[in-house]
Amino acid sequence: MKPQFNPSSLRRTVVEMAFAGNAVHLGCAFSIIELLSRLYGRHMRYDESNPDDPSRDYLVLSKGHGVMAQYACLYELGWIGRNDIDAYFHDGSRLKGLSDAHVPGCEVTSGTLGHGLSVGVGLALAAARGKTGQKCYAIVGDGEINEGSIWEAMLFAAHAKLDNLMVIVDANGFQAMGTTDEVMQLGSISAKFSAFDFDVLKVDGHDMDAISAAIEKLESIKSGRPKALVAQTVKGKGVSYMENVNAWHYSRLNQDLYAKALRELEGAPQ
Repeated sequence: MKPQFNPSSLRRTVVEMAFAGNAVHLGCAFSIIELLSRLYGRHMRYDESNPDDPSRDYLVLSKGHGVMAQYACLYELGWIGRNDIDAYFHDGSRLKGLSDAHVPGCEVTSGTLGHGLSVGVGLALAAARGKTGQKCYAIVGDGEINEGSIWEAMLFAAHAKLDNLMVIVDANGFQAMGTTDEVMQLGSISAKFSAFDFDVLKVDGHDMDAISAAIEKLESIKSGRPKALVAQTVKGKGVSYMENVNAWHYSRLNQDLYAKALRELEGAPQ
């Protein structure tokens, strides 16, 4: 049986990493915690004893700056150790501030936004041609989809009928320098994915039962089309002073804020 990932516990690990490394990107890690909890806890196929299992499903974190959330999951799986968590973002640490394929469980080295989805499309294409039954889940940010390369990847995914690909949009309404509407109005993300010939659903990105139901519904559709899940999320979710405060894209924790975050998360539902 797969581990049952607890969002509050994962967020505590993220806070501990960020404080240990004097690191940024807490808000964009917190917005994808429940999504990762359900992917790792219920939907993805993998071997807990072997992160390199050749039959595994793929998780591509195209918004690589949210990687602390993934590292917290990999820690729960035992694929990285407590020494890695405590050394996050330190000189010589293998856990960097962006997704790194040298870390067990990380499929791609990302960080240059807009590129990860193309890698995910390639993984899905190889699996489809090889008839391996593997799926690829690619998480992109709503700010990230300003990048034209995202849409090129979507065009190819639809052309190749990659129904083993699911693009999950972390629609938290913010990007580094402002709201998504201020920087580049997107209109309806769902309508755009649908126009690119994807099967699309929207979901509350912090309701884990709703996330699972949406993933299962999308995967039950036998249309031959790729899938998209638009997850409405809250940047900084789980810590009151971070929620919907875009300063927490780049802000760092001091001792007082670190202690306050841990107190809030320790009192959160398990």
